[in-house]
Amino acid sequence: MSRRRRRRTESGSTGNWLTTYSDMVTLLLCFFVLLFAFSEVDAQKFRSILSSFRGGTGVFDGGTSLELLDFETAEQDEMKRELEELKELLEEYAGENGLGPEITLSIEERGLVIRFMDKVLFDSGKADLKPESIQILDSIGDILNSEELKEKLIKVEGHTDTDPIIYSSKFPTNWELSAIRATNVLRYLVEEKGIDGNRISSSGYSYHRPIAPNDTPENKQKNRRVDIVILKSIYEDMEPK
Repeated sequence: MSRRRRRRTESGSTGNWLTTYSDMVTLLLCFFVLLFAFSEVDAQKFRSILSSFRGGTGVFDGGTSLELLDFETAEQDEMKRELEELKELLEEYAGENGLGPEITLSIEERGLVIRFMDKVLFDSGKADLKPESIQILDSIGDILNSEELKEKLIKVEGHTDTDPIIYSSKFPTNWELSAIRATNVLRYLVEEKGIDGNRISSSGYSYHRPIAPNDTPENKQKNRRVDIVILKSIYEDMEPK
C-alpha cells in the first residue's frame, strides 16, 4: 500500500515539474519573439505598444516605462531640429519675396504653421481668393513643392471669429465660410501649383479654435485666419491613407 502511494506521489511531482518547465519555455519563446519584433518595429508602432500597456494592463504604471532607452526623446529632438530648419528656410524665403508682413510662422505641437490673416486672402465675409493673394499663394506653393517639403503632408484650416454671418446667403454660418475658404486655398494649391492631392487636406473650424479671446475687434481679427500646417511625421501617421 505504501509503495503504491509513493509511486503516485512521485508521478504527481513529476507532472508538476514538467508543467513549470513548459511554462518557462513558453515564456522564453514569447520573450525572443518580442525581441525580434522590437528589432524591426518603427517609432510609431513602438509608441503604440507602450501606450497600450500603459492604458490597458497598467504594467508600466508607477514603474519603469523603458525610459532608459530615451527612444521618444531622441526622436522628438530630431523632429524639433527638422522643424527649426524648415522654419528658418521659410522665413528666409518669405523675406526674399516680400512676404514677411503677410504671414507668420510658428512651430506648434502638430508641426510648422504658416498663418494668414483673412484680409490677406479674402474680402470680409467672402471666400473667393483676392487677386492680390494669388502671388502670395504662388510663393507658398513653390515652398511646399520644394525638395525639403515635397514629401510632407499638409493641412489647410479655415477659422473665423464669433460674429454671426448676416448678409450672405452663400454662407449660412461660420462653419460654411471657414470650410469653403480653406477648400479654395487647397484647390488653388492643387489645381494651379501642382500639389499632390494625396498629401493635402482641408477643414473648417468656424470660431471654435481661437488663438485669442473674441472680446475685442483686434482679437477677433487675429482669429479670422487660414492656417497651412506642415505636419510632423508622428501626425502624418494619424492621417487617412
